[in-house]
Amino acid sequence: MAQDVIVLGAGIVGVSVALHLQQRGRHVVLVDRRAPGEETSFGNAGLIEASSVVPYAFPRDWRTVLRFARNDSTALRYDLRSLPSYATWLARFWWESAPNRLQAAARDMLPLVARCVAEHDAFIDRAGLRELVRPTGWLEAYRSRASFEKEAPDAERIAAAHGLHVSILDASALRSAEASLAPGYAGAIHWADPKSVSDPGALTKGYAGLFEREGGTILRGDALTLEATGRGWRVRTADGVVEAQEAVVALGVWSDAVLRPLGYRMPLMAKRGYHMHYASEADAPLLRPVVDIEAGYVVAPMKRGLRLTTGVELASRERPANPVQLDLAERAARPVFGLGQRLDDKPWLGLRPCTPDMRPVIGPAGRHAGLWFAFGHAHHGLTLGPVTGRLLAEMMSGETPFTDPSPYRPSRF
Repeated sequence: MAQDVIVLGAGIVGVSVALHLQQRGRHVVLVDRRAPGEETSFGNAGLIEASSVVPYAFPRDWRTVLRFARNDSTALRYDLRSLPSYATWLARFWWESAPNRLQAAARDMLPLVARCVAEHDAFIDRAGLRELVRPTGWLEAYRSRASFEKEAPDAERIAAAHGLHVSILDASALRSAEASLAPGYAGAIHWADPKSVSDPGALTKGYAGLFEREGGTILRGDALTLEATGRGWRVRTADGVVEAQEAVVALGVWSDAVLRPLGYRMPLMAKRGYHMHYASEADAPLLRPVVDIEAGYVVAPMKRGLRLTTGVELASRERPANPVQLDLAERAARPVFGLGQRLDDKPWLGLRPCTPDMRPVIGPAGRHAGLWFAFGHAHHGLTLGPVTGRLLAEMMSGETPFTDPSPYRPSRF
């Protein structure tokens, strides 16, 4: 089977790359071991985060570091046996999180973040998926009045600097905006520009369905079989060998397994995260996702129920799931959100693909002609999938990219 491009990975990033290439007249085959949207793209808080202009950084406050070191936080937990494998990566992450370097990362990410909603909207309209998306924004909720009063002015400054819309809600205003919440928060910051998705997995599947309806092919296959040929690239699938002039690696945290045999060493590590759905016992429905800042979890209204998503777990990919972090988050969230019975047989575990400099890897491989990368989006894969697809497709098609792609170049590592 001959194609123009093989895209490895049917998560939100890979599907978006495939769609944008297809729009430019390329014949694309999308290859994954699973159906679209069933890995990391399935399990998130469902946020298209137009307000997340500053990446999540390593804390520089020593009090926060000491608190996390106790390993009893819902925001961050670590597996002691896995820490040696993270040591070098964490050291680079800490260095990159210095204030001046974090500001540089924020500047580099801004062109992608600024276009994220518009690029999603274009796919949503073409795929007929408007019922999955709500223009409600999201809430940063604070239990501590001191923290709330400290962060609110900063939020207003960020909003003014980037043309974002924000409202500062005291406890009374928060209760008016979200009647489902029990007392417990001193206030909240309402970021109005982001959109929320009621079923992120279904959104990715909907984009994949659009790709197929417009002539694209989706196959089950093993990305580890990718190899160079004299004329391009090939990979084995359940339907036989597929060959193409170019290949895109968009496999999230699993990208390094494909690239290592080709001689690439990417500093890609997983921040693990869990989610669970719950029935609601609140008196009113939750209208928008809420981030509990101090406790480090998100509760988002989904089609299946209230989805509780945890913060970060540093643990090797092969380590078994650990329910402690989710249990702690559930204990904190249950009385405030009215969480009822669990609706899933077991917690879902996903792997966020993270680079230490807080920028994704987007662009040409460098040492192999016709090989392209699109991975490393950390917490913002859902947010940045379509805009990443546009940027990479522009580069692959010889167009002038809508923004300078050099901050995301693979050769920086």
